[in-house]
Amino acid sequence: MFIGLLALTVAATFSGAAIYVSVAEQPARLRLDDRALLQEWQPSYKRGAAMQASIAIVACVLGLIAWWQTGGFAFLVGAVMIILPWPWTLIAMMPTNRVLEAMEAGNPQARFLIVKWGNLHLVRVSLGVLATLCFLWGSHLG
Repeated sequence: MFIGLLALTVAATFSGAAIYVSVAEQPARLRLDDRALLQEWQPSYKRGAAMQASIAIVACVLGLIAWWQTGGFAFLVGAVMIILPWPWTLIAMMPTNRVLEAMEAGNPQARFLIVKWGNLHLVRVSLGVLATLCFLWGSHLG
């Protein structure tokens, strides 16, 4: 059961970070002028992507181990939910990310694309929260 609680904790960390980006960082960056907006987004995205991707992998592995140990279906669903931000990012978000990463500061399209990115990021928030709830459910079933 320890592994299930660890999966829950790591998934909650992922969710908390994703929520922070949506409710604090994104609104704050959108208050910047167009030049500073992109200059803030570019390094922030690189750091955040590396952190959240790593956390998602750890939570997924822990969820799969908890499922293997307990047979709890909630852990399997949680493991799938916490790793789904990877394909979502690669398929749905990466075209926007690549344009923003290559963009020069002051580009008038930056604001529109960063708003779009923020809306796409909400899917990652939702998947993280759903995974956390699944791990919580699995932890209470055992």
